[in-house]
Formats: sequence, structure tokens, C-alpha cells
Amino acid sequence: MPKTFHEIPRERPATPVLDRAETPEQLRRLGEAELEILANELRQELLYCVGRTGGHFGAGLGVIELTIALHYVFNTPEDRLVWDVGHQAYPHKILTGRRHRMETLRQQGGLTAFPRRSESPYDTFGVGHSSTSISAALGMAIASQLRGDRRKSVAIIGDGALTAGMAFEALNHAPDTRASMLVVLNDNDMAISNNVGGLSSYLAKILSSRTYSTMREGSRNILSRLPGAWEIARRTEEYAKGMLAPGVLFEELGWNYIGPVDGHNLPDLIATLRNMRDLPGLQFLHVITKKGKGFAPAEADPVRYHAITKLESGTPVADPKPAAPKYASIFGQWLCDTASADPKLVGITPAMCEGSDMVAFSQKFPNRYFDVAIAEQHAVTLAAGMACEGYKPVVAIYSTFLQRAYDQLIHDVALQNLDVLFAIDRAGLVGEDGPTHAGSFDISFLRCIPDMLIMTPSDENELRRMLTTGYRHPGPAAVRYPRGTGPNAALEPGMQPLEIGRGLIRRPGRRVALLVFGVLLQEALQVAEALDATLADMRFVKPLDEPLVRQLAEEHELLVTLEENSIMGGAGSAVGEYLSHLNLARPLLQLGLPDRYVEHAKPAVMLAECGLDARGIRQAIETRLQALAG
Repeated sequence: MPKTFHEIPRERPATPVLDRAETPEQLRRLGEAELEILANELRQELLYCVGRTGGHFGAGLGVIELTIALHYVFNTPEDRLVWDVGHQAYPHKILTGRRHRMETLRQQGGLTAFPRRSESPYDTFGVGHSSTSISAALGMAIASQLRGDRRKSVAIIGDGALTAGMAFEALNHAPDTRASMLVVLNDNDMAISNNVGGLSSYLAKILSSRTYSTMREGSRNILSRLPGAWEIARRTEEYAKGMLAPGVLFEELGWNYIGPVDGHNLPDLIATLRNMRDLPGLQFLHVITKKGKGFAPAEADPVRYHAITKLESGTPVADPKPAAPKYASIFGQWLCDTASADPKLVGITPAMCEGSDMVAFSQKFPNRYFDVAIAEQHAVTLAAGMACEGYKPVVAIYSTFLQRAYDQLIHDVALQNLDVLFAIDRAGLVGEDGPTHAGSFDISFLRCIPDMLIMTPSDENELRRMLTTGYRHPGPAAVRYPRGTGPNAALEPGMQPLEIGRGLIRRPGRRVALLVFGVLLQEALQVAEALDATLADMRFVKPLDEPLVRQLAEEHELLVTLEENSIMGGAGSAVGEYLSHLNLARPLLQLGLPDRYVEHAKPAVMLAECGLDARGIRQAIETRLQALAG
């Protein structure tokens, strides 16, 4: 197997067995002796494909054998496989008729980065956010039960995704439904993994066998006639299993726990899945895998190799360091600087330490750093509790993930006017990850909340100043900033806050006024120069700089608002509402994200598709001016 990026296949490897297993139906015709060869070929194929396109890497390498076993044992797509998040689903895509389209992965018009129902009948549930699989598979199992058919439902969830409350809500609810389903826990990092070994694998096969199940039910029938005897036997079985398997929690919730088993041992996996496939009720299989299996750098550093960019000949696997700092890096440095000056600062993230650039903060201030795992709702209410006690929480969270904690944002923070700063990363379009990860709606869903301070920086220096502004503001505040790098603006010394609710005219002009909310300022500047238009960096969505809006409306024929957010309910709507309040009739052109999901592509391509590049902005303005003149 490849040990370094230089050994990743540059051309599609020869795969005689994989050539005969391009659909699950073909896969199930193979003999079991051929499956180990298939696993090696599939791993090589995945290395080749992701090296060509970039994308999620380590998780897929870790579930090669599990993916083969699931499709080999279950009658997919009739039986439902529900993959959680989708990071682990690339081998599934290769085995379900999409192998020869994998080079289009994450490319415009190509395969999506995550499972999607419209892409394949084998993608039974669309995903992107974590921890939804058990709920969705349970819904499918209940539907099957109501119809009276024998279709199987299987949820495959990672140990990270299992940390979310939604997963436990589903685990807790399932026993009340009396449905039959299987949950496969793909565990590649949990402390309970130490139980892997020959004895636990042997135990798993015994406990999942039809013979054991029959004996267990027979014993129940006999012992249930004796007062207290069945309860004693059940407890004895539970304690015996608990000595060898970490499944007591799941057993107490009402699930039949089996495992842990070696997720890279195909014969054991297939035998155990076959045993469990036809067992009635709720079944839980704990599988231990190695993230990045078969690729030494990914095995050694699974965080760094969670995803990679497209490999070019002679280049390293990891992203090359950009000339300009990423917006997330600006936030990370600000966080450390502010924490050094204020012992009341605490940093909170829902499992996005690396993505939000909080690694340095977590190392310098470990007692004030809180990674709550994939639990966005808890992250926000935890911050609220800390704020109640006089601390100053900074919640670093992706825009798309903040959607999951909207009630907590309103009810637990804003309604109580608590002093929490939200550093909202990945605002706007995010490129190849597509609409599941785009921050398209945060301005819209934030600005309707009373007393929220909402800021949109146009460059790196503005981000730093706005973070300081929000931090010093005595109440809930949000700063939204995009993925990637900015224009490499010089950082002013110190961290001076902005005057709240005040925008800035960057360029005076005539006829047309461009009111820009955020990083589209660079595109707008080109248009303003070409049209001799006024350019205003609005900075604040809430409170809106109303005197500046009124001035621009009175001095120009056309107002144009620009934002990388949904037009509906966005910053442009705020400007329109204010003009309506003044009863000031002025033509208003609102430019932003359209009322549809913008499909994955390069960020620049997505902006152009939405008419938010310089060319599209200018064309929209000239079209509106012509209409006004006509």
C-alpha cells in the first residue's frame, strides 16, 4: 500500500476484481475469498480518485471492509443503508455504479461530496450535517413496519457523530416504536476501543448467532414463569457482557449490543452482519476501524488527513500555506491576543477546533478552551450559562452548524441579553462542499432577533476590529466571515473597536450607490470604478447605519445592496424596510444569493453563477439603469 503521497496512484490502478463489482448486485456474486482482494483494490481506487479531485480522505479509507461487508450481506438498495455525515461514503459511491464518475467528485456538474437521494437510489438519505442517521433509519424502519414488509434499515454512524444529542434522542426513542433496525457504530477513536481482540470478536460472533438468540428466547419463556428468575438471568448476562464489551449503556437504552469487532476483518464482519441481519428488534454493532487505513501518513495524522486538496505532481498532500492568512487564522490570533489580556474570555467550539483555528488557543489556555463535540445546541447554552456567571464566551461555529442551535440562540442567549460573541465562520458560499455546508442564511435568521449585533467584515483588518467590537459589546453579538483568504489587508496595531452602527464611504461617486455588506467589497470596488459609483462599506447589518442609508438614497438614483447571503430576509431587505419606513421611494436593486440551493463548484464559479462577481454585478446595474431610463 502507499506510504507517502508520492506513492498515490497517478493513473487508475488495474482492478480485475473491482471491475466485476461495480454495483452491489455484482459484488454479491463474488466468492468470499475474493473480497480481501476487492478491499485492496477499492482502497487503491479511493486513493487514486481523491488524489485527483481532493475531498474527504481518512474516513473512507477506514471503512473499506465495512462498506464491502454491508453491501455483500444486505440487499441494497432494497435494504436501506443510511450513512451519517457522508465523510465515510466515498467507497459506497464507488461500489454503487459511480466508480467512473468519481473523477467528477466535488467538481461543477459532477458527483456531490456527500450522499444525495437524487444522485443514486443507493443514497437513501441526503446528509451533510452529522448525527442524523439513526433518526432517519428509524423512520424508514417504522415505515417498513407499517407496510408489513421485510426491508432492513441500517444506520452507519461514527464515534464523533454519536456525541450529538440527536443521536441519543433517536437511540432513546427507538425502543418505544418496536421497530427492527441495525445501528453500526464505526469507532475509530473512542477510549472503549481497547477491548478489541480475539476474545471480544469471538464473543461478538457468539452473541449475534441464531443459536444464542434462540437459546436466549427459550430461557426467557422458561424463567419468566419463576418469580424473579428471568431478571436475575438477564442481569447475569448483562454483567458478563459488560466485562468484555462496553455496551451496557446501549443495553440499558433497549438495544442488543454486539461487539466490539475488528472492522478490517472481513470474514468476522460478514459472519456477524449475517447473524444480526435477521434478528428482530433493535441491534447495535460496535465496529473498530483505523481512520486512514492503508495510507501511512493518514494513519499517523488522521486530523490533518481528514480531507485533502487535489494532488499535483511533486506537491505535498496538505494544503500549501497561502500567501495571505485565512480569515479563520485572523480569528485564531485575535482569540489568543484577547485571552492574554482578559482572563474572563472562554472559547467554545462544537468539534471544529482545527477548522476554526483554535489549536493555538487550546494549547495556550487549556483551562479556558471547551470542545463540546458535535453538540451545537449544548455549545450555545453552555456559553449562556458561563455568561450568567460573568465570563465572556466566544463561540466559534460554522454558519451552517449554527442553524442547528437556533432555538438556543434565541431563547437561551438573546432573550436574556447575555454577553456572548458568535464568531461565525464559513459564511456565504463554500465551494466544493456544496449547499449542505454553505452559510447562506445567517444574516436572514440573525437579524430578526431583537438586540443582536451583526457585523460583516470586508477584509482581515475589519474582521479583527469587529471581533473586538463584538467582544466589548455588552450583549449578544455576531461576526460572520467567509472561508479562505481575503485581500491581505494590513492589520492595524492594537485592536480598536468600531463605532457601532456606522458604515464607511470607501469611494464617492454619482447616480449609483453600492451598499456592500461583507467581502464582496473587492468585487464592488471594480464596478464602482467602472461606473463612477459611490461605494459604501456598511459594516453593520444590525443596527443598520440608517443616516448613511438615508443620505445615499437622497443623493443617488439607484441603490444597490450586495451580500453573500440569501436575498430573502437579508441585509438588502433591511435597507428596503428602512426606506419603506421613511416612505422614501427610491429604486433598490438587491443582489445576493438566489432563492435556490447553489450547487457545488469552485467559489469563483459559484459567485459568477449567482451574478456576484464584478461582471455580474455591473451587468445587473446597467440593466436596471436602462429600465429606469426607459
